[in-house]
Amino acid sequence: MENTCRCPWVDLTKPDYIAYHDEEWGVPVWDEQKMFEFLMLESAQAGLSWYTILKKRENYRAAFDGFNPEKVARYDDQKIASLLQDAGIVRNKLKIHSAVNNAQLFLDVQDKHGSFCEFLWQFVDGQPIVNELNTLSDYPATSKESDQMSKVLKKLGFKFVGSTICYAHMQATGMVNDHSLDCYRRSEVIEGYK
Repeated sequence: MENTCRCPWVDLTKPDYIAYHDEEWGVPVWDEQKMFEFLMLESAQAGLSWYTILKKRENYRAAFDGFNPEKVARYDDQKIASLLQDAGIVRNKLKIHSAVNNAQLFLDVQDKHGSFCEFLWQFVDGQPIVNELNTLSDYPATSKESDQMSKVLKKLGFKFVGSTICYAHMQATGMVNDHSLDCYRRSEVIEGYK
């Protein structure tokens, strides 16, 4: 796979980055816990590079009970204090508090709508948006759909869910297929829709 063409944002010197691109990025997510995981990780990314968070992903998984929203929603001040001492994650008080807040709201959305995944997928009418991108400069930071998602999530009380974060979340979870036109994963991911 060394000479395989990939999206222009992939750093080919980083095997974990390549694996993330090749195995996960842009693949439609319909699993509730996986969707919560991406929501948590994208929120943690705010102001940082995705690679910074990707490198800490396993630490996040251990620190946040395997991204179990029921457990994260019940974190108390003592647990939050211990997370602030955990060098394996981004020790930002606002982001850690937002993870607990977002977990509680995630459960509320599930209660009211039956599925958090379906709730988010409504912003793309339940079907991935397939963009036609060539170069790094073609990649948008936001879209009208991510603007709308951000607006609704903020109104519900979610934190660290600006339009740029929402768009990155949509890319990661396959609501948007932003694999470049010459990327070998583009057609494989599209084939998976059928």
